Amino acid sequence: MRFKILLACSFGFLTGHLAAAQLGLANGFLNLTSPNFSVQLVKDSQTLYSLRPSGSSFDFIPGDMMTKRQSNGQYHLGDVTFRVRKVGSTAWISGDTSTARHPVTAITASGTTLAAANLAPTLPSTSLLSITRRWVVQNNVLQLLFDVTNSQTTAVEIGSLGIPLEFNNIFTDRTAAQTNTLCSLFDPYIGQDAGYVQVTPLLGTLPPLIVTPVGKSPFEGWRFLPESTSADPFYQSQTFEGLYEWQFHTLAYAQNEWSAVTPWNAATSATLQAGQTRTYGVQFVTAPSIRDIDRTVRSVNRPVAVGIPGYILPTDQVGKLFLNYSSAVQSIAVTPSGALTWASNSDAKTTGWVGYSLTAHTWGRARLSITYADGTLQTVHYYVTKGATQAIGDLGNFLTTSQWFNSTTDPFLRSPSVISYDREVNAVVKDDPRAWIPGLSDEAGAGSWLAATMKQYAQPNAAEVAKLEQFATKVLWGSIQNTNGTVKKAVYFYEPTRLPSYPYPTSIFWGNWWSWNRAASFATDRAYDYVHVAAAYWALYRVARNYPTLVNVQTWQWYLNQAVFTVTTMTNGKTGFADVGLMGETVIRFLLDDLKREGLTANATLVESRMKARETVWAGQRYPFGSEMAWDSTGQEGVYAWARYFNDTTTATNALNSILAYQPLIPHWGYNGNARRYWDNVYGGKLQRIERQIHHYGSGLNALPLISAFEASTTDYYLLRVAYGGLSGPLSNIDQGGFASASFHSFADTLKWDGYSGDYGPNFSGHSMGIGTFIVNHPDFGWQAFGGNVISTSPTIQVQIRDSVRRRVYIAPLGALLTLDAGAFSLVTYDPSARTVAVTITAVPDGVTGAASAPNGRLVIEQKATLSGITILKPTTNLALNAGAYTVPFTSGSGTVTLAM
Repeated sequence: MRFKILLACSFGFLTGHLAAAQLGLANGFLNLTSPNFSVQLVKDSQTLYSLRPSGSSFDFIPGDMMTKRQSNGQYHLGDVTFRVRKVGSTAWISGDTSTARHPVTAITASGTTLAAANLAPTLPSTSLLSITRRWVVQNNVLQLLFDVTNSQTTAVEIGSLGIPLEFNNIFTDRTAAQTNTLCSLFDPYIGQDAGYVQVTPLLGTLPPLIVTPVGKSPFEGWRFLPESTSADPFYQSQTFEGLYEWQFHTLAYAQNEWSAVTPWNAATSATLQAGQTRTYGVQFVTAPSIRDIDRTVRSVNRPVAVGIPGYILPTDQVGKLFLNYSSAVQSIAVTPSGALTWASNSDAKTTGWVGYSLTAHTWGRARLSITYADGTLQTVHYYVTKGATQAIGDLGNFLTTSQWFNSTTDPFLRSPSVISYDREVNAVVKDDPRAWIPGLSDEAGAGSWLAATMKQYAQPNAAEVAKLEQFATKVLWGSIQNTNGTVKKAVYFYEPTRLPSYPYPTSIFWGNWWSWNRAASFATDRAYDYVHVAAAYWALYRVARNYPTLVNVQTWQWYLNQAVFTVTTMTNGKTGFADVGLMGETVIRFLLDDLKREGLTANATLVESRMKARETVWAGQRYPFGSEMAWDSTGQEGVYAWARYFNDTTTATNALNSILAYQPLIPHWGYNGNARRYWDNVYGGKLQRIERQIHHYGSGLNALPLISAFEASTTDYYLLRVAYGGLSGPLSNIDQGGFASASFHSFADTLKWDGYSGDYGPNFSGHSMGIGTFIVNHPDFGWQAFGGNVISTSPTIQVQIRDSVRRRVYIAPLGALLTLDAGAFSLVTYDPSARTVAVTITAVPDGVTGAASAPNGRLVIEQKATLSGITILKPTTNLALNAGAYTVPFTSGSGTVTLAM
């Protein structure tokens, strides 16, 4: 839901009139040069005003916005915050260089020091510490150092110490071109001594900035920094997410604001004896490209971790963890105890890497702590789910039972349906001031029934399909969707004069713009809503076509025609936003393929022509990623899909690079593959605030172009790793009972899943269309399977299929994608020398109860990459071909097929 750009919101943070300018811009700057950067500091504060890589005009710092950000309480790179107390005292004393600025006391620079200052003038006199800040060049690397001295006669405990980080993530008042060419996004690896921050320019092609620790300066915490939200450039808004702080110690917060949560890392403090000094700091390097971030971190002698398939680990999959550091691993521990177990493996093929095989045991968050022989501590953050097939089995059950809404008296014609849910009170959401949430449309209202229907595409269940047929033919068609094919923005509305007997809750404030009346709710001008409707019909077509005994109300032809009708209505020139990329529209690409496979040429030609018209518009734009918002991460999926389809390589590449800039690869389940989203909690969450969201629907949807690009470029393992992180993200949203939250709250004082189901549906839609098992021969790690367990590597490669859907297997050395319309992959055996593949297909996926049994396997074979000497695989036995799928008969519930060129 993104109808209005949020320019200013307080949500509990600082508000009010900003004080007069205090940063000191009028008094000039210090121009400095390091081997790799041109540096400009504000003279009075010695905070960063500009940071440009040598020979580049790109600036990581928002100098052009600094005149709007020069007041007290606004953070800049070079500031410091802390909480301290005398040993034996219980009360913490706070210090913050941004609170009441005064010019710092410059210290004469010499040797490797570019600039230095005593920060006493801009800190409270009660701070207990004396701090000198130094900008230095050490071994040709720019460093920011803080010499922290206990200025008391007794010991002092540092309960928190942090460096605010300011980079140019301000989109306010910028054009699309300016935003994409001037701005960056930054994400943390909260990994203690191995931690870093990556700052990626939005183009996706410029060298990223990497911030790593200096000495013993652990990355223990990541704290959002509150600032005033009331004035331009509108901090903590849709156009300015806000800033964060790298925290070396966090105990003072863990004891107070964070006391109700389990932080990412164990909270620590540090004690300084009288007169003792400890230096903390970070350093700045650029990587040649986003793909080179890991190599760059290694080059500054910091540990690197590579998890396969990532850091979300179902209990029925064996994970792999590879570590690379100059010092040997001394010990490994896990929190909670027993959540993971591990054993060394011999998979690593190149020098420097050591490998471990991990088994997951305890559902939820798990932190692996690796201590190296030199005392370096690295933490890797995992999330353990149920077995993958059972997790989505639980999801389908919860959606069609706990979230099933059946009322004979509902005036909004929502019954029967899968409706939004509030996990914190364990009840459906029948009323909310945001009309779409209880109104079954938009991402946050359609999300639950979209997830339920796409779950049937992935793993049909007879009882669930029966309910969803009732929903599709009684509510989706005729209530949400009008008989002329248009789709309402909501079926719920606030209009007491029209419904005087409806008990609108008096506890709800109904005065905001989003409490629509009937006319506003029944508007049909939002193309995004049509995609979800088309997806539901398409999913039920897939069930009816391949599991025909499960449907009783309509035929597969009816569902397929409804999907086409919805898409063509959306693109008839009367619907808003139809010419931008739409969330989840990869399903239209799947729909077009199915129309062709079914021989429905007229409909295929119609859909294709409508998509071609849209792509022609995008082909003429450098940044064709528009949406309802000033900047967004939703349009790239559709733009990429159709640019690839119509062989527009330039536009497809631009879209892919854009995604890589906001979808990071980080050894942390929450950030790995987590595409940038930070405002949708306002529109779809229970806890409404601007906040970096963890595994919101951007994860699953933006992973689709990445996995598609990998299939065409079989050795680009960076694409595979990021894509699989994003595709796995939606599994973590599903709790032990099957409820799926819209997203996880990343702020350090919260760290929990949102209470609302919200707009989870598009996330699962991406998951269901992209997840699979991807078999690769990695140059560093040998034969690996993302989504499967490699059980043999000689003389053949044998892989147990363990992903959640069991419908998609990609064999990278052959560029071959095997998909199932019906049945489930169980075992795949690849013979590299003979270039043959044997697949075992079962009628039902293992590990889950209630999944429907396929009458036979329906196998589709595609050649996704052009490789020398490789041609498309074909069955070695005579199998019937129906609508592009080979029919695989089952004997005692399974069948085996051998494929060869």
